Amino acid sequence: MDYLCFRALCCKGPPPPRPEYDVVCIGLTGAGKTSLLSRLCSEGSDGIVPTTGFSIKAVPFPNAILNVKELGGADNIKKYWSRYYQGSQGVVFVLDSASSDEDLEAARNELHSALQHPQLCTLPFLILANHQDKPAARTPNQIKKYFELEPLARGKRWILEGSTTDNMEAVKESFAQFINLLEDKETEPARI
Repeated sequence: MDYLCFRALCCKGPPPPRPEYDVVCIGLTGAGKTSLLSRLCSEGSDGIVPTTGFSIKAVPFPNAILNVKELGGADNIKKYWSRYYQGSQGVVFVLDSASSDEDLEAARNELHSALQHPQLCTLPFLILANHQDKPAARTPNQIKKYFELEPLARGKRWILEGSTTDNMEAVKESFAQFINLLEDKETEPARI
């Protein structure tokens, strides 16, 4: 009997490899892309600066690894975003839900462009309405209505969730739903 326990514990092979997905992360400067990704990777949040150009992070989850290509959101960088879309299997779009009306309109225009871009239009989207902890934050429902997501994204696979670095469990749950979309699994409807 002890031999069987020893064999079961010690002779198991390596765990099966987790699938990897290449994902592009876009959003305006100040939306919180770098902060969210750093927290997901368990990196310190001290000294985080906006991404200039792009960065790539392997973000581990229990059932998958997301190779996230984060693109800087400054005006002089946005015009090059489309050069980095090729090979992407999904899109994470982060917006500052507490931003000015002008910045929110700019984020809306960028999201509309991404949803209609030939290299992205068939991919699943995770849209994070970040900074939900700020007093001026708009709710995900307000964002959905303002961004006109229902008619624009009809027939597409997308998730819109609120997020904040103060509640990383909720952010991880949003990414778990996104991974289900990447795996082409049927996602459970939200429970209210």
